[in-house]
Amino acid sequence: MEPTAIIDVVIPALIPIFFASFILYLVRIIKGPTIPDMVLAVDCLGFDLALLMVLLTLYYRSPFLIVGALLLVLWTFILDLYIAKYLEKRELGD
Repeated sequence: MEPTAIIDVVIPALIPIFFASFILYLVRIIKGPTIPDMVLAVDCLGFDLALLMVLLTLYYRSPFLIVGALLLVLWTFILDLYIAKYLEKRELGD
């Protein structure tokens, strides 16, 4: 079986799984019992969305979504740094 045929079959089957996980992450962001739980849900949502963008890049055979996925991953990492600094010292900007 050709790799493009595998991509054309597997990626559409994975999209509903991604959307189900997005809904679960949003529930955890809204109802999270603590701030670290909400931050973890935002991280997972960001990384899963970036992975979905990479899979859509493979599916549509267009390299333009890769840049957005990289920016989203970097933004999520920077968010982690700021939240960790805030939770450690309770101040931002230093």
